[in-house]
Amino acid sequence: MTNVEAIDPTTCTAWKSLLKVSQETSSTTIRELLADHPNRPAEFSLEAAGIYADFSRQRVSKNALDLLYGLAEQTGVFSLRDAMFNGELINTTEGRAVLHTALRRPAGQPLDVAGIDVVSEVHEVLNRMGEFSDAVRTGAWTGATGKRITDVVNIGIGGSDLGPAMAYKALQDYRDRTITCHFVSNVDPSDVGEVLRDLNPESTLFIIASKTFSTLETMTNAGQGRSWLVSALGDAAVAQHFVAVSTNAEEVAAFGIDVRNMFGFWDWVGGRYSMESAIGLSTMVAIGRENFQQLLQGFHSMDEHFATAPAGENLPLLMGLLSVWNRDFLQVPTTAVLPYSHYLSRFPAYLQQLTMESNGKSVRRDGSTVSYDTGGIYWGEPGTNGQHSFYQMLHQGTSTIACDVIVVAQSAHGHDDQQDMLVANALAQAAVLSLGRTAEEVIADGTKAELVAHKVMPGNRPTTVFMMQKLDPFTLGALVALYEHSVFVQGAVWGINSFDQWGVELGKKVALGILADLRAKTSKDSQLDPASVADIDKYLSLK
Repeated sequence: MTNVEAIDPTTCTAWKSLLKVSQETSSTTIRELLADHPNRPAEFSLEAAGIYADFSRQRVSKNALDLLYGLAEQTGVFSLRDAMFNGELINTTEGRAVLHTALRRPAGQPLDVAGIDVVSEVHEVLNRMGEFSDAVRTGAWTGATGKRITDVVNIGIGGSDLGPAMAYKALQDYRDRTITCHFVSNVDPSDVGEVLRDLNPESTLFIIASKTFSTLETMTNAGQGRSWLVSALGDAAVAQHFVAVSTNAEEVAAFGIDVRNMFGFWDWVGGRYSMESAIGLSTMVAIGRENFQQLLQGFHSMDEHFATAPAGENLPLLMGLLSVWNRDFLQVPTTAVLPYSHYLSRFPAYLQQLTMESNGKSVRRDGSTVSYDTGGIYWGEPGTNGQHSFYQMLHQGTSTIACDVIVVAQSAHGHDDQQDMLVANALAQAAVLSLGRTAEEVIADGTKAELVAHKVMPGNRPTTVFMMQKLDPFTLGALVALYEHSVFVQGAVWGINSFDQWGVELGKKVALGILADLRAKTSKDSQLDPASVADIDKYLSLK
């Protein structure tokens, strides 16, 4: 197994220097940084793979930035990055490589892992996905009664749902309008029930996405979908209306799916890093294999940049280091992701899993407990909707919240004046969040004395503006990869394993025990605590 020593970052000289700098500059404001350094936007902006990032509104000095680069070196960020790209087993708790980057590596660029060219295997699956998606899109693949497929139901959970659902929304302008995709993830029967109630079984295709084909929520919903189809078309129709994204051929066959219509992936593909694998089958059906290839190229372009760009020019590196700076040295616990794009409305939800499942850890890779803050809280909504919801707290609340403002320059629908209105709001919010408004400025506006305090905006919210020309498959891939690598950098500095998720597993195990009790209609379970027993009794009485 790869030696991926977990360094305690607080023992690094750069960390200690950063603590000192953060204390010395604690009263320095973003307003002052911009006023004192007019060239700051040029010096604190980077661009890669079609993504422009302006970090000039981050509350960080050039000195602190240099120290952050030193911290990356001292905590082994670069060596761990190289180990990841080389296919070494950096997921130490599960003994696995971390190779989502291989999913978007071009054919003809082999990568040997344990004697196997994983890139060749990836493209074999991509080619099969392409053939299948072509067949569905052209009508060559029909339902059991010969009708064309008009609706695709993707059933999965976590990364098997969040990535495809986000991409489908983001790339709606590129999809085949004769096919509508639906996404079912919640085990709440209302989720699958609401999707199926208005569909026609004769023209509906199900994609069941579960690596083991045993995920409780996914297989429960898949069972409901199967029953719905069989009641209308009979058992023989299952093979024509269901395909699987899985590695468990035995269970797939037992379900009634032809294993020739099973699309596999590998244990080095984590769920939250899987949208460009076979998990993206619904995406390919929606946008076509050529656009899907553009998506992969966007991912790969950002991968290449992260792998090769010098530290001072490396966009994901800088983004990740500033996240560490905000979390550990400015004590900013949360980041609001604010995409000024209706198409990116599911992007904050996607990032919640990517960031918090990856870095929500309290022990380092060697099992030692951390003594510092790790993964921050990520959340958000698209602008301008959020402006009329939670922005009040962003501007005047007692908690400082960092903000990622995402801007798309060109609208897919024209209406340039309306697009200008949208972007004006985005840039205005970035300005006010970071600069604020002083009492003197409020008074100068002619505000009554008794209202001055109510209209002061403290500003000083660390804010990054990301901008792209348009939201196309290539740019979406680059944007997702940018956040992926930022998450990697943060985890590497903190010395944690960003690629396991043991905290998810315990709840699943306990749920199975409680489910057995509910089915037996009893709370007499010696393994349960008194509160759980009382809750089970109350539920059974209400039911």
